[in-house]
Amino acid sequence: MTTELKTVRIAPNNPVFDLPVIVGIEAGLFEKAGLDVAFAATYDDREKSDSPDKPSLSRLKENMLECGEADSYNVCEWASIDRLERGTSGGHIAALRAAVAAQAILTFDDALQTPRDMLDVPVVVQVSTGSHFTTVQMLESAVGTEHVNIEAGGLPQMRYAGLKSGDHRAVTVMEPFISLGVKEGAHIVAASFYRGGEVVGPDLTAEERKAYYDAENAAVDLINGDFYKYAHHVTAHAKGALEPQELSRAFVHYKHVDYYDETLFQRAYDWMEAHGMTEGTSQHDSLVTR
Repeated sequence: MTTELKTVRIAPNNPVFDLPVIVGIEAGLFEKAGLDVAFAATYDDREKSDSPDKPSLSRLKENMLECGEADSYNVCEWASIDRLERGTSGGHIAALRAAVAAQAILTFDDALQTPRDMLDVPVVVQVSTGSHFTTVQMLESAVGTEHVNIEAGGLPQMRYAGLKSGDHRAVTVMEPFISLGVKEGAHIVAASFYRGGEVVGPDLTAEERKAYYDAENAAVDLINGDFYKYAHHVTAHAKGALEPQELSRAFVHYKHVDYYDETLFQRAYDWMEAHGMTEGTSQHDSLVTR
């Protein structure tokens, strides 16, 4: 007798963050766990739809969850709070994601060497994403929050292209664009590691979430056992400009997903509220699964 698999559709983030999902699908780990897991859209779909001036909830992955076209996506910790607080999907932050990644401020400008050099210097980010939140955190203690100059830009490949062309003086990006930038002569002014939230819709049960994360954790073990077997998925985002073996191990690593501790959540929420990044009016305790 054939058991019907539970369908789980994932809205795509950047490949560096989605790698455990990609590997889990390829290796059949989700299927073994009784789940039919697939991406609800392609990375090309995301690149075509996510313009820098589009409101956060209208971007592809957030909109797909809002419309019921996806069951889950991952996004930086602060953005997961922001999207769910302003959204109507009834979703929750189920865990901290498996990708532990860096955002790095890159420049080709020799005058910019340390965070203290970034006083009032525009840094191009995608607003209300990990590049934005980490840039504020990297610079505020060095130059003062009032002198952190955030400039809105598009997806990471667009920001890096603007840096390389000279349109931008400094940008914040994640892998594979950190490795690509260093390869092409840029240098790092500052870098910060961070986790992200695994956002899930209201229809996944606790048992289904556990099966999903157990399979994702098994994918993490495969990645950690032979990183460069899978690195091509990340470097594909650079469209041939970076070979898999050129991807540094220094700026991303993977670990099993973690329970999102209430204390960590509250610290993130308090920081956002202090910086005017949330109105602080939500019943925010309901955002995290217990």
